[in-house]
Amino acid sequence: MTGKVAIEQLKQSIPSSGLFRGKSWRWSDQPWTLDAEEVRWLEGLGKKLAIFQRAADKLYRASVAGDKPKWVSEWLDLGKPEEVIRVGREARGVLPRVIRPDLIRAESGWALTEIDSVPGGVGLTAWLQEEYSKMGHLILGGAKGMRLIGQEILGEQGEVVISEEAGDYRPEWEWLVGKDRVHNAESYRPKKGATYRFFEMFDWMGFEGIRNSKEDGVKWEAPLKAYLEEKLWWALFWMKPLEEWWRKELGEGYFKELRALVPRAWPLRPMELPPEGVLPELGIQSWSELERFSQKARELVVKISGFSPRAWGSKGVFLGSDHPKERWVQEVKRALGEWSQQPHLLQKFVHPLSVTHPVWSEERGEMIDGKWRLRLCPYYLVTGEKVELKGALATLCPTDKKLIHGMEEAVLVPVGTKKGPTEGP
Repeated sequence: MTGKVAIEQLKQSIPSSGLFRGKSWRWSDQPWTLDAEEVRWLEGLGKKLAIFQRAADKLYRASVAGDKPKWVSEWLDLGKPEEVIRVGREARGVLPRVIRPDLIRAESGWALTEIDSVPGGVGLTAWLQEEYSKMGHLILGGAKGMRLIGQEILGEQGEVVISEEAGDYRPEWEWLVGKDRVHNAESYRPKKGATYRFFEMFDWMGFEGIRNSKEDGVKWEAPLKAYLEEKLWWALFWMKPLEEWWRKELGEGYFKELRALVPRAWPLRPMELPPEGVLPELGIQSWSELERFSQKARELVVKISGFSPRAWGSKGVFLGSDHPKERWVQEVKRALGEWSQQPHLLQKFVHPLSVTHPVWSEERGEMIDGKWRLRLCPYYLVTGEKVELKGALATLCPTDKKLIHGMEEAVLVPVGTKKGPTEGP
């Protein structure tokens, strides 16, 4: 099924309450298709990311205990209330079971820009999986892969708790697990059993019913570990004093593969270097030298690390080459000034590759080929040592957009495959 018939079926199949509150996207009758080798690579990536998260958690705890540099945990705890720090440290032995990385198709290959352990798009991707499978496409994870995430995490009695800030995503969760199992975080009181939190730890401070609950046996997914959700981990991953730690915990092979995927990053921390000191790869001795960078040299991204309402979506991301020098200087100074309460990092910008994919044209009433920037979001389910790829969402943004995220001009499709992920070559 292709063309107008396929698009009409997709539109008619959208749940009556929608999937995203007040949001829309463009349509295509084709999934984004990967070949068998790409599928195998994507399947294998999940294990590497799960081990990275485990190593990050272990490093933080070793830092708190004094077995590793204290500045690791001190940086990750900056700006957080004592209660948030305490809750995170008490959640021992648990890690997120759902992992969703953001992969940008760059000129140099794939670039890993984020790992989200409280990801949106689970219900939307599940719906796309089902609908495109009905249209005869071979979809990564099959027709029910994403739906199984909800079933595995929540079981028959588990609930989803959503903050008002994340309310745009409520319809997709209601479609996926049922309205009676989706609750407002602002008025929720935890119950024994599995509870999927769809809110940031920054918001957690305002949920009195959750914070004051004495209910034992609540199993939060993801665990209440604000430190584990900081983007600052990318800067820590690139720091020379921690290199041997990462090599040991990840293994040489995984370490090299992730280094090749993660763009170079630095903590935007006010400091003074000795006369012979130079910031690696930037070739500067102080942050003030960034002010003299040309537009081309400013192909750097300033990011809020986390624990802030500005860290939601793409609001906390600033691309230096997209702004005049005065604005760049202002942003760098602001980031440095906020370090003690809201750490930022500086990261190399990766140039998205232009790809071709068909899109439905409402004006012409037909499919037309378009040029896009591509972000791939695979969803992994972690169960003990097993990490399974359950599905993936492709976001195709117009080529004049350098920061790729969901928007009305974007095309959203599931990721398909030319061969099933378990088939041989």
